[in-house]
Amino acid sequence: MNLDAAYASCRRINARYGRTFFLATSLLRPDQRPAVHALYAFARWADEIVDEAGREDRAGELDRLERLLDKEPSNAVLLALADTMRRYELPRELFTDFLASMRMDLHVTSYASMDELGRYMHGSAEVIGLQMVPVLGTVVPRAEAEPYAARLGVAFQLTNFLRDVGEDLDRGRVYLPQDVLDAFGVDRELLEWCRRVRRPDARVRRALAHLVACAHDVYRDAEPGIGMLEPASRPCMRTAFTVYRDILELVSCDVLWRRVAVPSGRRLAVAVPGAGRALLARWVR
Repeated sequence: MNLDAAYASCRRINARYGRTFFLATSLLRPDQRPAVHALYAFARWADEIVDEAGREDRAGELDRLERLLDKEPSNAVLLALADTMRRYELPRELFTDFLASMRMDLHVTSYASMDELGRYMHGSAEVIGLQMVPVLGTVVPRAEAEPYAARLGVAFQLTNFLRDVGEDLDRGRVYLPQDVLDAFGVDRELLEWCRRVRRPDARVRRALAHLVACAHDVYRDAEPGIGMLEPASRPCMRTAFTVYRDILELVSCDVLWRRVAVPSGRRLAVAVPGAGRALLARWVR
């Protein structure tokens, strides 16, 4: 199996399923992009095992996927991932923790508090940020940048949770902390009612607005980490940071019955200056 072909396959997966992330990744140096595509493709593989209807033994499939990490690569994604793990010395436990959170999705359908949700997000979001740090490179000791990278992973995932409330309900899951929902008089039944009849509710609107504000706080916590990255990597992460944060401005009750997205014009307005900064950083380097 050809390594270049394996990475090309991962790139196609990223381009098809991760539009915002793929757009930001295009601002990285060409030598950095394949590793990011490989990491995305592996995460996407696990997500599909968990979320696709009709899979009979999802727990068994996740177990088999984890065992494959320790064997000779048997397909394009695993070959590219093995090369990425070796090249950037990515700790095996980052992938163990990721798959542990994926297993939680098989039996956990709600989270009582933000702390409880945070334990899930360690494996589903923080470790993704930690995987990215060696690929992006830093101008400070890696350990100094890692907490910010983990925090940015959480910010991105909170944004996804708020954007995808309706779709997650269809899968039987609520990723919004129940104690926050309780404070605004919201329960699963009310969320399902809003989705079913496509009508807003003031209680849901207030709960979502509170959680959007919480997500903005996480973005503020994470932002200093962008300046700790290698200059050539900053335009990519600044673009992802800005576009994902823009999604929060679109969150209202209608996320329960439609998928919101940042308009293409706004995405280009963020990406084009980012491309200029990326080219300048490469030229200086």
